[in-house]
Amino acid sequence: MDDSDWDDAPPSKSAKKREMHALQAIGERLVVITDTQLATIPIQDESLREAVLLARRIKARGGLRRQLQFIGKLMRSIDDPQPIIDALDALDQAHQSQSAQLHRLEHFRDRLLNEGDDALGDAVQIWPEIDRGHIRQLLRQHQRASRAGQQSPVGRALFRYLRDVDNAADSD
Repeated sequence: MDDSDWDDAPPSKSAKKREMHALQAIGERLVVITDTQLATIPIQDESLREAVLLARRIKARGGLRRQLQFIGKLMRSIDDPQPIIDALDALDQAHQSQSAQLHRLEHFRDRLLNEGDDALGDAVQIWPEIDRGHIRQLLRQHQRASRAGQQSPVGRALFRYLRDVDNAADSD
């Protein structure tokens, strides 16, 4: 047998099983996303959408497992699951970019709280429209609270302010 004979061969039982498990995993992801995210997924098969909504209401472990297997079966029966896969991947990428933005803002907030005016100059370079007076006021409040040995609520306020400034800069 040459290589062309292997290419024409039907998929093996193991390959079919791997594909079945992959489609069931996609169905499981459909069950755990939020309602607004589910609304953005292009599910053409109404029975698949109903099965996903039913799986969200099932609390019994065995019943949920059977429902997820049924969702996997429905996923195998649809013509092209690729639009669903692409939409789930887009949701994952949006989540990752949002997480990266929040981590970046948390890091900069920590720098401002620890370094003070030294980090403020870097903040002005990143966000020229930042209110220096407001940042300095928050930093003074944080210093007073830390000298008094109290927990400072300034970190949250500073993070919210940085997030708002960053979002305003992104929308411009």
